[in-house]
Amino acid sequence: MPTQTRSRLTLGCQLNFSGSDGGDNEYELLHSDVSPHHDRKGWPVFVTLPIDAVSFPEGVMKRKKAMVQSFRALATGGLEGVVMEVWWGLVEKEFPRVYNWQAYLEIVALAKRFGLKVRAAMAFHQCGTGPDDPFWIPLPQWVREEIDKDPDLAYSDRFGRRNMEYISLGCDVLPVLHGRSPIQAYTEFMRSFRDTFSPFFGGVITGIQVGMGPAGELRYPSYPLQKQAWTWRKPELGEFQCYDKYMLASLNACAREMGKREWANSGPTGAGNLMQDLEKTEFFKSDGSWNTPYGEFFLTWYSGMLLLHCERICREAKTIFCDVEINLSGKVAGIHRHYFTRSHPSELTAGYYNTSIRDGFLPIARVFGRYGFSMCCTCFEMKDAEDQRMNRVSSPEGFVRQVLLAAKICDIPVQGETSSSSLDYESFQQVLKMSKFYSDGLGGTTFSFNFVMMDKNLFEYRNWDTFVRFVRQISDIAHAVSLVSQFMHNPSEEHMGAVIRILQYLKSSSGRGLMFKKYSHLNINGCIDADWAESATDRRSTSGYLTFVGGNLVTWRSKKQRVVALSSAEAKFRSMTKEICELL
Repeated sequence: MPTQTRSRLTLGCQLNFSGSDGGDNEYELLHSDVSPHHDRKGWPVFVTLPIDAVSFPEGVMKRKKAMVQSFRALATGGLEGVVMEVWWGLVEKEFPRVYNWQAYLEIVALAKRFGLKVRAAMAFHQCGTGPDDPFWIPLPQWVREEIDKDPDLAYSDRFGRRNMEYISLGCDVLPVLHGRSPIQAYTEFMRSFRDTFSPFFGGVITGIQVGMGPAGELRYPSYPLQKQAWTWRKPELGEFQCYDKYMLASLNACAREMGKREWANSGPTGAGNLMQDLEKTEFFKSDGSWNTPYGEFFLTWYSGMLLLHCERICREAKTIFCDVEINLSGKVAGIHRHYFTRSHPSELTAGYYNTSIRDGFLPIARVFGRYGFSMCCTCFEMKDAEDQRMNRVSSPEGFVRQVLLAAKICDIPVQGETSSSSLDYESFQQVLKMSKFYSDGLGGTTFSFNFVMMDKNLFEYRNWDTFVRFVRQISDIAHAVSLVSQFMHNPSEEHMGAVIRILQYLKSSSGRGLMFKKYSHLNINGCIDADWAESATDRRSTSGYLTFVGGNLVTWRSKKQRVVALSSAEAKFRSMTKEICELL
């Protein structure tokens, strides 16, 4: 008999179950081997992989079975991809120029298998506070040995406290690491990454975030690492990190050039200590010396060194990846503890010359724009009203708006990011609010979002359901259209404003569409989902289904149910009924 191509009919729906693989809960969607990806209409959403996705010191991929199930769920949930932190202390661990990329190659191959994109974050910093920290990943062993020989390779404050998170930028171009400068070491690391992962660029690896300081952020480590767990909750001033011999040499040279030798050899006097009230310090108080010729000199030099460090790294990264289809980005820190003060001390000690009378983020955005970098900004889920309960001068929303405005002025893309793994509905709505501040009036996909981070709590049913709805809201215009269409009979000004924004988006994305690929089967697959009583106006549920033929999306629908479902199970069964009718 001649061979016939047979179609196989399957129906997939969401399942939630408890599994055991290293203590992780697994979330899986049964959809045969259908690839759910197609060209998206909206803002792509990424999720950051766990810090310990690759184990230290072994350098192997952990919890492989759980990772497979997690990637499957992320793909079917509509996410664009994952952020993969690539740790210097793991890859080039024992000897200079000896790289072990194996675990990261496995992660990228797994992402490719499920149609996910990868953003690789070059992590040139230390993670954790010490060997007892479950997420401890230090700098490479050979780098730590060099720091032991020359402690001034590490940052130091005026009390002589050394910070080992990141090599002092004062020695950026000096051959202090086995005959190489830190910038050369970072450059060769990125070049090795490019050469090793070249088959994945463009199709799988679509972005590189280049680490530029502690936590991968462009900043100084302005407070001791041991205080990191609580320093964001209290208005600490921070400490200037300019007391290693390399930073002091640069400061002294700058002071001599200005003809002000009395301004050399030390940072500002009267800057108080980490916990002091800023109004009791000579430097940071409202009418303090930060706003004097000396203060302007020191802060210009201190922030200028950080900008120079940024420019050096951006230039090297741009050169390395110039022939690669990749998006480059850098990250600024979410420091907002003193945003409603005149001097903004915690921003000044971190290296951002940002005060009530000066914009410290616009120069950073200009450097990023000069080299074609996107700007990553955190704290998108934070609200002033909640943060000010503990600190009345804090303003995470003000900080985010200022960074977004700088990005708008310089016309550079933005990557939004959460500062914590908040999974509540209010946090996601705050993300949407802040992202709209940047995107209003702009055409094209210039915004994307990173959720920090993937863990077992994300895949618990309630959390996952909330997260997937957020992903659909931010990455697909269909949700916005379905909402405004419910008020066609009696639209208000608010509804008309939403319609205008939808039309602006459609005008800027008219060339996008679905992608159809040839697969080796003609299976017919259906996927369904439904919320439960999510409509605030009448508490009715919304059904949704997708139909795939031969691995390609051919029909889809989202519609509010006619009656109020008494349970989530009832809502899903009603949705399943609609999809079965479509399949038949």
